[in-house]
Formats: sequence, C-alpha cells, structure tokens
Amino acid sequence: MNKNDDNNKYNPTQVSTDHIQTPTNETYPCQFGSECMPYYQCAKGTIITDGEGVLDIRFGQEENIDPQRHPCPGLFNTCCSLRAETPNIPKIPVNVGCGIRNINGVGFTISGAMDGEAQFGEFPWTIAITEESRIYNDQVIKVYICGGSLIEPGVVLTAAHCVHKISPKFLRVRAGEWDTQTRNEIFQHQDRTVADYVIHPDFNSQNMHNDVALLFLTQPFELAPHINTICLPNSGDVFDHARCFASGWGKDLFGKDGKYQVILKRVEVPIVPHYPCQQKLRQTKVGTYFRLNRTFVCAGGEGHGDTCKGDGGSPLACPVSNGRFVQTGIVSWGIGCNNTTPGVYVNVAKFRQWIDEQLVMNNFDTNSYLLQ
Repeated sequence: MNKNDDNNKYNPTQVSTDHIQTPTNETYPCQFGSECMPYYQCAKGTIITDGEGVLDIRFGQEENIDPQRHPCPGLFNTCCSLRAETPNIPKIPVNVGCGIRNINGVGFTISGAMDGEAQFGEFPWTIAITEESRIYNDQVIKVYICGGSLIEPGVVLTAAHCVHKISPKFLRVRAGEWDTQTRNEIFQHQDRTVADYVIHPDFNSQNMHNDVALLFLTQPFELAPHINTICLPNSGDVFDHARCFASGWGKDLFGKDGKYQVILKRVEVPIVPHYPCQQKLRQTKVGTYFRLNRTFVCAGGEGHGDTCKGDGGSPLACPVSNGRFVQTGIVSWGIGCNNTTPGVYVNVAKFRQWIDEQLVMNNFDTNSYLLQ
C-alpha cells in the first residue's frame, strides 16, 4: 500500500488501470465433456447457481501454473461439466446502511492470502481515482493517482493533494474494483465521471493542512453487494488506540523497489494519540520543533503494515460499537513507509461540519453516511 511520498508532493503513478487479457481456454484445455467456467457456476465438477466458493489466491498469482493441476487460466475459472439448465449469477442482497464491512467477502472467500489482500467486497466504500490521459496516436488511458471513499452514492471523499492540479473533466472514479488485472469478478466494478470537485479553502499544499476534497459525480453509483458507503464520525469523536483498517492499491515498499498492488490490500493499524505521534515525528527529518496540526490524526508505527506511496486519499476506517465502520482518516503523508514512525492522516472528524455544508450546498442528502 502507499501514501504520498515523504516530501509531501503530489506524485501520480503512471500505472494504467486498463485490464489485460487472460489466456483463452485453448491454452489450458479441460477434459472432454467439460469447459472452463466461472467458479460460482460450478461445484464438485458440475454447474451450480448459488455462488459458493473458496478460492486459493496463491493459485491466482502463480506465474508458472501447472496445466495438469489447473487447466483453466486465472483465479476465477475452473473446469466444469455441462448441464441443461442455464446458470445464473447468485443474488446476494445489498447491505442497508453505511459502514458495513464484508469480512468474509462477497460471493466467495479467498484463502492463502499472505500479503494483506482484502476479501472481494470487504471494504465496499473504497474507491480508485484515475486521471484520463492521452498518449501516442490519441490513445486514451486511465492512470491511477489516488484512493478515495464513497460517502454518498454520488460523492467521493479524498485528499485535496490528489486532485488540486487536475481538471475535473479528466478525473474518473471506480467503485467495486478488487483485482485490477481481470474483469472476471462475480460482480463488476462501476466507473463514473466527475462533474466537479470542491477543495477545502484552507488547503495548503506545502504542509498538507486541511488536505480534504469532495468529488461530485455526474451520475451516482448503483449500490450493490460490493459497493456501499462509509459512515462519517461526529465532529468531536476521538479514536485513540482503536485498531482500524486502511485499504488501497499503493506500493508495498517506499522507493524504487516498491510495487503497486494488483489486488486491493488492507492493513490494520492502531490510532496513535496526538502528542506521542508528534514526538515520533520530531525524531525524523521534520525536526525537533515540528508541531503536528490538529487537522491530522496518526496511525501505525508498529514497524509492520503501513500505507505507502499511491495510497493518498484512501480511507482509514475504525469499528464502532454497533459493528459498523466510520471513516476516521484520509491518507495524507508520512516519513517513509512500514517503519516505526506513524503515518499521518486527515482527521475526518475535524471536517464533518464542512463536509455537511458542502453536501447541502450541492443538494445531497447528508443522512446517507449517518450511523443507523
């Protein structure tokens, strides 16, 4: 995972989100009388319709797959004998209300995850933000720049540093993404264009104070089992010492050796109180007189698991007493990645009133992200 670099500069990655083609069935033939089909249409070799499945993510990531053991390409396909009935994608109900984490995934559960991979649909509020870019011969690609969160079907919350240099007409947002290299998930992602955005008037790109922005979409997302909103905290809420989850597609390591993630990753980190975090930061290059602004909240610093470059704008969500999650932070900046210095996030509770005001001004319903 990744957040903005340690110089706090906006630095989009030239990584296309366009999907690559998977091998054809002819490359990995099944036995006579069967064919490669999506896992959710097959159980014990015959077609099913209820969507059961536990997929070993290690198989999906192997480079040298044994065609004898795994005749079908990719994580989602399996050999299946045919039946007369037409299989259907299972009907999975949409969760009602914000902040519902799908702990066991949606439609299937992955096993073998060793690098913090999230379940499919586990964090249904996580958004990928891309910039539309023209390259040679007028070919258009989408370049991933940051993460975000869905707080209302037509509104995305993100960091101001992600978008303040980009015209809204070039921004695209995607909900329901999981594996960026395939379209074979049980439920498809959705893409939307951005009509306009609003950046906090006191945003400072030099010190990242007030690093918050709202993207207003031309068309709202359709809520689905893998696409839903995140709840927001009240203005005075404090989450010190809570263990929370950040999710995104950023780098696994800081610097040139780090790689952007193909599958959505998650990291569990503790909220670090203000003064201990400030003391930790003063031991770094920001210096002994550094003052941590109250618009920030800190998390992490355990030396294992962190947000990193490319995770800017991504949500930090904490559980509350009713089992729901609220968005405590927005990935903003940090000193390196995956070390004992906590990462620094926008303190969403400090901006709750401003967010409400902006949604009312743009005719959106502020009740969508209230805890029910």
